[in-house]
Amino acid sequence: MSVTFAQGFSAAGVAAGISAVEGKKDLALVVNNGPLDVAAGVFTSNRFCAAPVQWSRKAVADGHIKAVILNSGGANACTGEAGYRQSEATAQAVAELVGAPAENVAVCSTGLIGELLPLDHVLAGAKAAHAALAADAQAGADASHAIMTTDTKPKTVTLEGSGYRIGGMVKGSGMIAPQLATMLCVITTDAVIDADLAKASLADGTETSFNRIDVDGCMSTNDTVLLLASGASGVKADPAEFKALVAKACASLARQIIGDGEGASHDIRIAVTGATSEEAALACGRAVAASNLLKCAISGNDPNWGRIVSSLGTVPEDVAPYDSSKVTVDVNGVRICENGGAGRDRSEVDMTPREVHIDIDLNAGDAEATVWTDDLTHEYVHINADYES
Repeated sequence: MSVTFAQGFSAAGVAAGISAVEGKKDLALVVNNGPLDVAAGVFTSNRFCAAPVQWSRKAVADGHIKAVILNSGGANACTGEAGYRQSEATAQAVAELVGAPAENVAVCSTGLIGELLPLDHVLAGAKAAHAALAADAQAGADASHAIMTTDTKPKTVTLEGSGYRIGGMVKGSGMIAPQLATMLCVITTDAVIDADLAKASLADGTETSFNRIDVDGCMSTNDTVLLLASGASGVKADPAEFKALVAKACASLARQIIGDGEGASHDIRIAVTGATSEEAALACGRAVAASNLLKCAISGNDPNWGRIVSSLGTVPEDVAPYDSSKVTVDVNGVRICENGGAGRDRSEVDMTPREVHIDIDLNAGDAEATVWTDDLTHEYVHINADYES
């Protein structure tokens, strides 16, 4: 069902001729039919943020969004004033179609950086998408397909709350680094909430999900996560339950990104325990997740613990204090590093499962954190060597 699982939303996905792949669905439209139009957004921290990010960040600032238009096939990033005018013109066109101010329309784009979009195709696609709007499962599925780039499959989530629903879709497969990912994400709910709860829920949800995945260490210019609330259920959400469900939705979508990492043959969960603080555990987990040496080793089914501890050692002591002689590392349940040195023989580790579990105990405190990453394969290099073409 994707974004149409929640009541009060309609969606569409159409082929607008933006993508270089002929006939591919490449433009999605999601409309909040109300009665509320509450919204929150989280965006990339990349200083070269794309024109759609600049527009949408301003649009969602007042806590209200009526519609969001998303395209694949072009990022409209690093395109200057002309690119910003394209985002503005796109928002204006959608606004006229749905009967809302342009400032209540979010714009999202993904694809190649540095080129303007074929605006005539975008605007024609917006009209076609508006004409195709529906609130059924197929409409949600079409929208989730339209935002895909190197993704091999759509990524969606549906959850039930106490009398209300949450639905969502995300695209993302490569250019994935902590502090979001190369992703466009729309989460919808028919719960009755206010802008403050939407903002807090999305901030908390993204922090423990999208901000803790790393496919290739590369931060995008276009990352956008939007939460839209229609209030169509008429049920006022319990804040604690709602926050937990949004976090669960984000976690599911983030995990699906890892499961579809470009060319990946292993999904790698890195759990750091025994840290002095969550921040320390997270810094250690991210350092390990960023190791291309480790990613290559895992691709070759080699649980090379030396590449794990050498990455741990790059985290400054004032960030993560621990005694290296007390650190242990388990891979898929086998302790191959004991007290900072060799443990059991790494040949004992079964590397055949898709998921690889790396458990690191710093033995320095009670805090913990988990991050996810993928291995680095020949296929990843092939995909990105040929990306422009």
